[in-house]
Amino acid sequence: MKTSLVIGVCAAYERARWSFWDMPAAIVASTYLSHLAHDGATPVAFIPSEATIDSAERLVGTVDGLLLLGGADVDPAMYGEAPDELLEATVPLRDRSEIALVRAAMAQGVPVFGVCRGLHVMNVATGGTLVQDIGVLGDARHRKAPGRLDGPTFHEADVAANSFVADALGAGLTTVNSHHHQAVKRVGSGGRVTAVSPEDGVVEAVEWSERGFALGVQWHPEAADIDGLFRVFLDECRARVSREANVSNQHQQVTEKEPANGNA
Repeated sequence: MKTSLVIGVCAAYERARWSFWDMPAAIVASTYLSHLAHDGATPVAFIPSEATIDSAERLVGTVDGLLLLGGADVDPAMYGEAPDELLEATVPLRDRSEIALVRAAMAQGVPVFGVCRGLHVMNVATGGTLVQDIGVLGDARHRKAPGRLDGPTFHEADVAANSFVADALGAGLTTVNSHHHQAVKRVGSGGRVTAVSPEDGVVEAVEWSERGFALGVQWHPEAADIDGLFRVFLDECRARVSREANVSNQHQQVTEKEPANGNA
């Protein structure tokens, strides 16, 4: 049995600066990596590319969980709509790569956890749609302090009982931090809304429990020092690894007991 979880992390693809260089790059923020490291998981970056799209099923088969990060708007072409005038920057190759990985993970029962944009990708991957811009709600509550995830960005979310989010944070009102101007509109197939913003009804979490563990949240738990959502996600990854190991051991034991020629 594996001693350390391997988590596939869907890297962003943005212009970045480091050392002497300033160019497009695949990047993963350290806040996400810190949460994985805290729980002893090993991250492996999945880079947006045509090769990633073509190899999504094989790549997902090499990891114990899939993590989707925040970032650019999802291209509305991915859910069959024309762009709104308030749509912001999109990275279609990243969209296509992550949608392929999410679909492969859900099909294989690999746990999936999506943060902010990650929720949007999961919703689109399952046939849902998005509000391309939530208008004044963004400035007033959901992206109140651009570039920050601390105090000014906090607001309440109402968490449903008997949900993955409730397992981590408890049911009822909790405090979350938001930084988004898009939101879930029509929920994807099999999805259940498990948290909303009580002030305005904006969807804050959706889970696809029939696919195993598949959860997307609208807020940014990676900005917390220690967050229960990462723990629940990684616990589910471990549980799946354990179940697969038990099935493999049982199959091996049955095989060893069978006579070589198949006769009693």
